[in-house]
Amino acid sequence: MPSRTRKFRGLRTHGRGIKAGRGAGKQGGRGNAGLHKYKFKSMLIYAPDHFGRHGFQRPPKIVARPTSLNVGELDAFVPVLEAAGAVVRVGDTLVADLAKAGVDRLLGGGTTSKSWRVYVRHATKHAGEKVTVLPEPPGGSATPA
Repeated sequence: MPSRTRKFRGLRTHGRGIKAGRGAGKQGGRGNAGLHKYKFKSMLIYAPDHFGRHGFQRPPKIVARPTSLNVGELDAFVPVLEAAGAVVRVGDTLVADLAKAGVDRLLGGGTTSKSWRVYVRHATKHAGEKVTVLPEPPGGSATPA
């Protein structure tokens, strides 16, 4: 029995019609080809929001990106705090002004091996349970950077 290809030797289209023999011929192109032309009606019915912009994105300049720090990272953060002049040792307790080091939020992840008193603009409830969080240092040096 001859193979299909051999059977059609000498016939220009091998029995597929003119365009069907080319790449993605019968389906009208590959993917989303023709959505602005011959597939326009189906686009309006099945994907009316396919074209155009959707939603609103705030300008990156005005989006606030607060710097956060976990409670568990405080012990490793001591050298940075000392370089910024933002930590003082009072007995066994470390007193830190995180605003001087550029940290805006204290999160409750992890644990510390030392006792901490921390001045920070915002702290989560869990962070407040693990360390002593104070709203503003004496003299009000926790000013926005």
